[in-house]
Amino acid sequence: MKHIARKRFGQHFLRDGGIIDAIVQAIAPQPGQRMVEIGPGLAALTQPLVERLGHLTVIELDRDLAQRLRSHGQLTVIESDVLKVDFGTILAHPSQAPGKWRVVGNLPYNISTPILFHLLGHVDCIEDQHFMLQKEVIDRMVAAPSTAAYGRLSVMLQWRYAMEDVLFVPPESFDPPPRVDSAVVRMLPRSDPAQVDVALLSELVQVAFSQRRKLMRHTLGRWLEARNFSGEFDVQRRAEEVPVTQYTQLALQLA
Repeated sequence: MKHIARKRFGQHFLRDGGIIDAIVQAIAPQPGQRMVEIGPGLAALTQPLVERLGHLTVIELDRDLAQRLRSHGQLTVIESDVLKVDFGTILAHPSQAPGKWRVVGNLPYNISTPILFHLLGHVDCIEDQHFMLQKEVIDRMVAAPSTAAYGRLSVMLQWRYAMEDVLFVPPESFDPPPRVDSAVVRMLPRSDPAQVDVALLSELVQVAFSQRRKLMRHTLGRWLEARNFSGEFDVQRRAEEVPVTQYTQLALQLA
């Protein structure tokens, strides 16, 4: 029986064989590697991955799709909202050999940013990430300072990952086709990130970009004054002009 895409889950099923092959090539799975796929759907990517890996863990919220996937002997199926999954617990499970996870997936576009921030809390357990996302979101993720796309998402992710836009995916590659262009991003956790308080960094960056067209003295400047900050930080700039390293240095000074 054909599975009808469910709008409430943001389902768009990948069907283009050429794109699937290109994604698998970009991921380059190797036998025995520990990998988890978020949102396997109709298993278009799942099948070629598990053929190369030997075993794959998948996280699927749709009950009907999860039931289908359980019939595959080489899959461990976690039927859950990915935002409720503790990747640290999965890693520490007695059935798993020591090592880090590789994470892949065609993320639901309506909750892709919350998923990225959720995984940020488990980055120490992760070797790399390959995600298909809305092209506009990936543009923001990899954006350089002093560009229109550079913002809070850019800072929070570039602090912790080296990222690369590796593949463009047109709407007609899906069923049903989304109304936006898609792309695949590669995310490699940095080996020596600044050891900042994540909540503090997130708050100060959110304040800085809250009125991005104004100089930061109207936003972050007042926020720093309220905390009696006496260090050096130029607030006579717009938030988009500040490199990631300067935001992390500020967070370290505040701590």
